[in-house]
Order: sequence, then structure tokens, then C-alpha cells
Amino acid sequence: MQPLAEFSLQARSRIVGVLADIDDTITSEGRLTAAAYAALERLHAAGIKVIPVTGRPAGWCDHIARMWPVDAVVGENGAFWMRYDGDSRRLRTVFVGHPPPDRLSRIDALAAEILAAVPGCALASDQFCRVADLAIDFCEDVTPLPPTAVDAIVSRMEAAGMSAKVSSIHVNGWFGDYDKLSTTRRMLAEEFGIALENATECERWIFVGDSPNDVPMFGFFPNSVGVANVLDFADRLTAKPAWITGARSGAGFVELAEALLAARHAGDARLE
Repeated sequence: MQPLAEFSLQARSRIVGVLADIDDTITSEGRLTAAAYAALERLHAAGIKVIPVTGRPAGWCDHIARMWPVDAVVGENGAFWMRYDGDSRRLRTVFVGHPPPDRLSRIDALAAEILAAVPGCALASDQFCRVADLAIDFCEDVTPLPPTAVDAIVSRMEAAGMSAKVSSIHVNGWFGDYDKLSTTRRMLAEEFGIALENATECERWIFVGDSPNDVPMFGFFPNSVGVANVLDFADRLTAKPAWITGARSGAGFVELAEALLAARHAGDARLE
């Protein structure tokens, strides 16, 4: 991971889109700061596409797609994407995969099993508005649990046939072989006509994140970025971002936005 300051102005000026995790990447200690929201606004206004790619639930994503200055949102670790058309004032939602018909009963049973087996964990407070996955809280609204407890949650999800990923606050599990990357690639192709198989095109997009559930994105995008707190999970990252900000969480996202906007403005000045 190289300091973001070493990301060349020329390469930054070619960036056309930012894919961003939300928790502890855009937000800071569970809050969306004015500075981070303003950074979203400024990127969007500059013509740089902004698409959150998050483990947060459908209920949140409906709001984000409609209310935030974003072009789309991928939710529940790739279970769906949403895109709001401001002209027609309609929200388009595309679900990925076909969950088993008994998915909800299996999720309820597994949740009860995990809560009984791993003391101190809890259902995520946003579980009620999820449509595809199970989120177990290990530090958002509970006393932070040790890595061994997090691993135990992952193991039980995987033993039940789920895909399981660790974020900075939750362990998310779901039935299906999708993830943040596979759905993002499909969404960009279907909604925007962007083929990330093209290496040149892929280099024009940035993903920014902070935790192990971002590993597929870190490994795929050559210009992926970690906010500084990604170092908290350094031993759990099987693929690391190319660049790292100096600041943590939302302040790191602001740092990235400012670097991209500075490059965009420099390019505009050269054209005048």
C-alpha cells in the first residue's frame, strides 16, 4: 500500500467513478459527517460517478439511492443494486441470484444458534430491513468482541452453507455466490454500459474501503484505495489496496475526494 499522495496527478485525472464502502469509509464512528457528505456532493457535481457498495440493508439503500448525491448503490454485499431516476422519480431495484425458498426460516434458525453460541454478539440493529442476508453485530452496538469470537461467527455461517464476510462492525452471511465485486461489475455493465474486463476502463474507476469484506474489490481494481483504518485489519486482508490515505474513515474519504477533484481541476485548467 502506497501513500495516496504518491498517486500521480495524471492517473488521478483519468478517474471517472468512485465506488465506496460506507461504514468507517464514508462514515466516521457511525456518523456521516458534513465534510464527507460535501465530498460526495462535490464529486457528483464534478461529473465523477459515485456509487456506494455496502453491506448495509435494503431499507438504508432505498434512502441512499433516493436522497444522497450518488448514481446508484449496491447493497447487502451484492444482493441487489438500486438506481434512482431523478427525471421519472422512480427507483429501479435489481436483485441478484435466487435465494432458497426457506431462506428466511434458515436465517432465523442460524441467528438463534449464533446468538446462543457466541456470547456478547447480537443481531445487527438494521436486520429488520434486510432482504437477503444475516448481519451479526460484533462491535457496533455491543461491546467489541475479540477476533476469536468473530471467527466463530464466520465458521457457523459457512458451516450452514452461507457466504460470510467480515466488515468493520458486522459479520454478514448470505446464501448465494455473489459478492460486492460480482454485483458491481454486473451493475456497471447493465446500467452504464461499462465493461470492467477492459483493463483501461478498469483503471478509470476507484474503489475505496476499509475492511476484509472489501478484499474482492481491493484485489480487482488496480487503483483501489484504503482509508487509513484499513490497517486495523491488515492481518485479515488477503488482497490489499494499492493506495492508502493518511486520514481515517470519513476524513480519509474526504482526502481521496480532494485528490481527485484537484486532478480534475488541473486537467480542466490545461484545456483552457
